[in-house]
Amino acid sequence: MKISVRFTAAVHTLLCIQYFEKDMRVTSEFISASTGVNSVIIRKILLQLQKAGLVETAAGVGGSHLACPAEKITLLDIYNAINEGEEEREVFNFHPNPNNNCPVGSKIHLVLDPALASAQKAMEDEMQKTSLADLLKKI
Repeated sequence: MKISVRFTAAVHTLLCIQYFEKDMRVTSEFISASTGVNSVIIRKILLQLQKAGLVETAAGVGGSHLACPAEKITLLDIYNAINEGEEEREVFNFHPNPNNNCPVGSKIHLVLDPALASAQKAMEDEMQKTSLADLLKKI
């Protein structure tokens, strides 16, 4: 579960859609102007969000719309949509070859893995508590 710039750009994208969709067409170019992220990257993010069922996008200048209520979209949903299909899904990645002949290297996974798994679970639990609607209320 590596956290990339695409995650925050996706959150920004969804907030733009929710905030502006009633008044104007929210296109990738429009979102690009708000995020400062290239419109090609925004289109890729929109495709990932569409695949996850979070947005509906009309080709051309049709714009994008939320596919479900903002109250039902959590930060974890967005994160999962952006990282769907990626091999590394963990926040913490281990160095590949700890020395099994070393007293520390041979036990590093045993002592560190539980703490890192707990930290990742706490992060996921916290992300699940925050909806797109919660964020929009603060804008």
